[in-house]
Amino acid sequence: MKLKSLKINEIEFLRKIEFNPFTKKYKKGMKKVALVYPNRYVGGISNIGLQIIYSKVFEHNAYCERFYYDVFDGIRSFENATPLQKFDIALFSLQYELDYFRAIEILKKGDFKGLKIAGGPAVMINPKPLTGYFDAFFIGEVEEKVEEIIEAKSKEELSGIEGVYTGKEDKVKRVKAKIGAHLPTEIVGNGVYGRCFILEIGRGCIRKCRFCVVRTLYSPPRWRKIDDMPEVKGVEKVVLVAPSPTDNPNFLEMLEYYVEKGFKVSPSSIRADTVDEKLVNLLHEGGLKTLTLAPETASEHLQELICKNITSTDILNAAKLSSKKFNKIKLYFMIGLPYETMDDVKGIVDLANKVKEIVGVVKISVNPLVPKPHTPFQWLPFGGLQNIKKGLDQLKRKIEYLKLETNKLRIDARIPNITEYIIQTILSRGDESVSKVLEKKDFRRLSKFLGEQKIDETFPWDFIDHGYNKNMLLEEYEKIMS
Repeated sequence: MKLKSLKINEIEFLRKIEFNPFTKKYKKGMKKVALVYPNRYVGGISNIGLQIIYSKVFEHNAYCERFYYDVFDGIRSFENATPLQKFDIALFSLQYELDYFRAIEILKKGDFKGLKIAGGPAVMINPKPLTGYFDAFFIGEVEEKVEEIIEAKSKEELSGIEGVYTGKEDKVKRVKAKIGAHLPTEIVGNGVYGRCFILEIGRGCIRKCRFCVVRTLYSPPRWRKIDDMPEVKGVEKVVLVAPSPTDNPNFLEMLEYYVEKGFKVSPSSIRADTVDEKLVNLLHEGGLKTLTLAPETASEHLQELICKNITSTDILNAAKLSSKKFNKIKLYFMIGLPYETMDDVKGIVDLANKVKEIVGVVKISVNPLVPKPHTPFQWLPFGGLQNIKKGLDQLKRKIEYLKLETNKLRIDARIPNITEYIIQTILSRGDESVSKVLEKKDFRRLSKFLGEQKIDETFPWDFIDHGYNKNMLLEEYEKIMS
């Protein structure tokens, strides 16, 4: 969970090569806003949502600087090394549960006394484990509410803002925003996609994958249209981002548009069942080096169970089609699904090896399923079995098998540390009691959040209205487990 901090010369280099069109000088009387991403700079600079918030703060005549965990331990800003404690309000973006520990560390070490507000996907799932550390949480897409939030002078004033949860509200309705005009210009730095322009082409997802929170947290699906694409200048690469980019009805046309203009172009992900010769050729012309696919499982009966609907045949067809242009494929898998057997896990290795034989190089990433709130799996025990100990023991055996077999076949495999996923599950499904142990990181008495949850349970996150019917999720779960 500890991230390596950047050295001073590395920070200076990133500052030097970064293009920032938004920043302006501080003037007396302006509210000072800290935008905090408690993870690596390369991830934060690649998040278009953070860029929108940053630009909105300046747009409303306030002043903003950015904070990243690997830059001065997150307690001094990237722009000017300004101490966090010099700011009036801190907006934290929490993308992942394991960011909680770094967020708390930043608040403590930075001795921050101003208003502390957290948002982002992890907060939209369940903010209750963080109630002891933040004044308020924002549930939803914040761009249309930035001005109201930064104008608030107290926790009480925040309480009246749509989408804000301070602990006093019985219900909070998630705020949905339109996909408005894209930022005409962006901060361009050295991020996870390289130096590029990041174009958001969709929010939400039309798919019904039972393990994924996107279907509920970002519904309804919204797509950027072909006539709403910004002119890109000053970079050689464009990245098309969405939970499932290829589901945008205009995806191929968008890809073709930027390729023909001479840009390198890559999508954030690809569905295997959308791969055809035209797509492969366009991706190759756009400079993509590695095709990334997420089958999740190599088992037909588990595909049906998780409602992913990507078959091994789809993966192999994608590998054959792409082998003329690509010599490397990356595959994402999950383990710990209900009714999963060792044969299903062996199927992961077999499928990866078949892809390797086709394209030459394959890299796989295998993670245990985290049964997330707001999905049909929110009642599911971690590990997939009612007996938690047996479920954990089985997961460990599956992990050892994957390590051994992928090593034999010389398959580059990222095999998980199971402890991280246990903690993720507790943090995503926990209540206020979790807040009391976060600093000590002692989760031994919180195993109740790992077990199967009661059907009639009132969950810590039930106060959030994401616009779906909980009974519909329950019907899916009962169908899965029957």
